[in-house]
Amino acid sequence: MQAIVMNELKTTLFGESLLFGLLGKIIYTEPDKAWLESLIRDDVFIEVPFAAEQNETLHGVELLLRWTKENKEGLDSAQFKAVKDDHLNLFIGLNKVPAPMWESVYTSEKRLLFQEQTLKIREWYARFGLQAERINNEPDDHIGLELSFVAHLASLAFQAAEQGDEMKLNELLQAQRDFLFNHLLCWGPAWAKLVKKHAATDFYRGIAHLTHGALFAAAEALRIKMPKEVSL
Repeated sequence: MQAIVMNELKTTLFGESLLFGLLGKIIYTEPDKAWLESLIRDDVFIEVPFAAEQNETLHGVELLLRWTKENKEGLDSAQFKAVKDDHLNLFIGLNKVPAPMWESVYTSEKRLLFQEQTLKIREWYARFGLQAERINNEPDDHIGLELSFVAHLASLAFQAAEQGDEMKLNELLQAQRDFLFNHLLCWGPAWAKLVKKHAATDFYRGIAHLTHGALFAAAEALRIKMPKEVSL
């Protein structure tokens, strides 16, 4: 592989790993005031390392920068409560959950948890030496975990590129393609659309747009034809 092409690929993989890792952590973790304030203090959203040219990304960054600016002096109790309440309403729900966070809800016939897709995702994680943090207590196909897994694959591919191991690199790129095509790209955009529709804060609206942009960019970078999108 030519040096210029390899350097461009390494830049893409490194940025993908950073962005998917950040999104995975934000979405998987319940709102924590200290950590949210660290995102504001460090201007985390001022520049994204991947998917920067996607329209979804641009809109997501705009919303997140507005949220950051409004809370530059720190999250007061009302602002933090707004984020916590938004998280509760979107992903846990008092009655119907507006934006379920598990793949099997979108892909199983009866919209149930811990279905066939959950076990397939568990096998994917195990194949690359990973295990869901709350295995057997929470489905493995949580969107935050799936995003983090893509970040892990991108990081491994970056390491293979750095080491000049082209065979390993190609295997890891194909693993990303297969996982994204068969799993995350099938339902991640639908999840993002639901969050955009129902979110009450710029924070979660911004994260949804940013996730949508990251998924589009990953498909484009890896030359994946977008699969048929499921919906609820």
